[in-house]
Amino acid sequence: MTQEKKFYLTKEGLEKIQKDYKALKAVKFAKTSGESPKIWHSEDVNPEYISFQEDVGLLEAKITELGYVLKNYEPIKPPVKSGQSVVGLGATVVAEIDGELDEFTIVGTLEADPAERRISDESPIGKSFLGKKAGDTIVIKTPLVNHSCKIKKIKYGKA
Repeated sequence: MTQEKKFYLTKEGLEKIQKDYKALKAVKFAKTSGESPKIWHSEDVNPEYISFQEDVGLLEAKITELGYVLKNYEPIKPPVKSGQSVVGLGATVVAEIDGELDEFTIVGTLEADPAERRISDESPIGKSFLGKKAGDTIVIKTPLVNHSCKIKKIKYGKA
């Protein structure tokens, strides 16, 4: 038996996925409850029908994917006070990289958005910070980055 993949989500991330799931189900219902294009139009296959089937298929795939996430998610919660000195999911880390301070939050893969300073726990950068404490120096090596950085501050709260 294979182990189910866990999806780590903040409260906001869960709410967004629930909203998307509900909206997609409503769109699918609206598409499939009306009259569907006829399969045959003279001797050729109706292109409207093919497009309709593709649209419904894509909707069903996305609904299935989000349903799987909702069945297999685990909420990101701040650790107890004594565990807040270590970087974990939901931690906002302030680090000194090349003499400049940078701040980012460690989140699950579904909520990662580097432009918003939200780094996946499965990314090379996220992995290198997990389990570390303020004052620790970490070397981040990726194909694009090779930096040494020092953790200045770890805070939990809004993930």
